Amino acid sequence: MNPNAPLTIFNTPLLSGLFHLLAKIIMASAGWRIAGKLPDLPKYILIGAPHTSNWDFVLFLGIIFSLRANVRFMGKAELFRWPFGAFFRYCGGIPVDRKRSQGLVDQMVKACAESERFILTIAPEGTRHEVAEWKRGFYHIAKGAGVPIVMAKVDGKRKTVHVGEVLHPSGDMEADMKLIQESFAGHTGIKPRKKYIPLQP
Repeated sequence: MNPNAPLTIFNTPLLSGLFHLLAKIIMASAGWRIAGKLPDLPKYILIGAPHTSNWDFVLFLGIIFSLRANVRFMGKAELFRWPFGAFFRYCGGIPVDRKRSQGLVDQMVKACAESERFILTIAPEGTRHEVAEWKRGFYHIAKGAGVPIVMAKVDGKRKTVHVGEVLHPSGDMEADMKLIQESFAGHTGIKPRKKYIPLQP
């Protein structure tokens, strides 16, 4: 454990080990498996898709604890006020104040720069329903922070989550977004009827 890393539910001694074991057992019992592994990189943006069900959050926790990843997520600043603020921070949350002159992207770039290790998780679709194009905040954060994008692809048909593919932003956002969304083609999520619509050329 990095002594300078903030203490979260994902890196607390003993507790994180217990959750790792429980996640492995529950994932196996439910028939889900993880193919691949997260890259050994200090900082990156981890995107997961397709987002088709409320059960995605449970699956996300199973994946993160199984892989022993110490991840962070963005949350609106109001969630981090007393009395629940300490709890959300312990869960890896980073407060985002949308009223500040410094935008969301800049706030995340700053948080990344101030951390020795930083894995920010984002669901780029932003909704469980079909979308023609993903939100691009994750790309702007990765580009601004100078970190790669790592993909986690949910294959509901085979109950498999493929992790580990890495893309380094080239600066050509349109080309990179097309590559990213094409990489997720064929992955239907937990509920295939709500799969996303790939970006059309």
